[in-house]
Amino acid sequence: MEEIKFALDTFYAIMSGALVMWMAAGFTMLEAGLVQKKDVSEIVTKNLGLFSIACVMYLVCGFVLMYPSDAIFAIAGGLDEAGDVISYGILPSIGTSWGLSTDMPLEEIGMAYSMDYSQQADFFFQVVFVATAMSIVSGAVAGRMKLIPFFIFTVILTGFIYPIQGYWNWGGGFLSTLGYSDYAGSGTVHLLGAAAALGVVTLLGPRNGKYGANGSVNPMPGSNIPLAALGVLILWLGWFGFNGGSELVISDEASAIAVSQVFLNTNMAAAGGVIGALILSLAMTGKSDVTMVINGAIAGLVAITAGPSAPSGGEAVIIGLIGGCIVYASILFFDRTLRIDDPVGAISAHGIVGIFGVMVVPFTNADASLVTQLYGVLAIGGFGFLASYASVYLINRVMPIRASDEEQSVGLDVSEIGVEAYPEFK
Repeated sequence: MEEIKFALDTFYAIMSGALVMWMAAGFTMLEAGLVQKKDVSEIVTKNLGLFSIACVMYLVCGFVLMYPSDAIFAIAGGLDEAGDVISYGILPSIGTSWGLSTDMPLEEIGMAYSMDYSQQADFFFQVVFVATAMSIVSGAVAGRMKLIPFFIFTVILTGFIYPIQGYWNWGGGFLSTLGYSDYAGSGTVHLLGAAAALGVVTLLGPRNGKYGANGSVNPMPGSNIPLAALGVLILWLGWFGFNGGSELVISDEASAIAVSQVFLNTNMAAAGGVIGALILSLAMTGKSDVTMVINGAIAGLVAITAGPSAPSGGEAVIIGLIGGCIVYASILFFDRTLRIDDPVGAISAHGIVGIFGVMVVPFTNADASLVTQLYGVLAIGGFGFLASYASVYLINRVMPIRASDEEQSVGLDVSEIGVEAYPEFK
């Protein structure tokens, strides 16, 4: 019986990971549809490259960093119920899972491991989350960040920045010790990716021609709205693996019911997000802005990700609907007030709504507290922003991260890739 449960849970982790991997296609299509046609091949190349780099870097060191057997730096706190000193892990020990195979248990390479399914399935399920975080950055920097500096930053974020803060929550670090609750990563994945994107964009600046000297904001329409819509529908599907797989097991009755509720709530929150963005768009402009509706779906999904198992179906709709309204207002605020250029709305959909998703958890989960959730938001967001800004600042000292005015004018497809996505529309 135990072997059957092990096999079933292993298969479930692998299939959930495959669904999350398919989200890479969703991000690629979404971003390709929302950027200008002269930058489409470049954004596709970035998404293919970042996924591959994320997989390799997580195998090289990220997996062990995120789930270490101990910490090299921790802060001692009070005493637990048994009278032992509580340790709050900050910096995990480093190692590698490069030799991960059926002949090398992870305990031998310095990992804390106690899963009820195979180590290889766990790695696969975890690594696709890393790529998701980096995909958020690619959309925000589209149209003006050069390819090679982007890939160098991908190495840093997927190999070090993401795993370190992932350890804080899921690997036994200080946030998990405090009681921070983030079921599938509204903070750990989405807020981290958005905070990193904000750090890079702050240094990178907007696309040429986006903002006028007189305070005007110049629209830069996407190349293909149906493609962007296909991307968000792929993401919607992949999110069932993202949230549903985070239950980790499905081989007993309670877990199977919990997974079913997660699937239900994930779907309903996405629907609520679409409706929220649609209603607000109609109320504000009298028109149904399809790009806002697309981001409404993503916002609903991000909003429910921190706690998809606890709410009822109706509560999930409300959470998603609020997320859809938040993303609409946030995109306008970043664009018109802060003048931060985010071509796909990634910082708003994953960052601002990610904060909302984390902070709304205590309203449906009595074990979570607003104070602890706020600690998580500040730690993840602050670390993601500062570490990313510092990393890109150093990269920029070695090579320019920003495409020149001429390169942006002709398009990054021509200047960086040499293959245009839509040559017939020159």
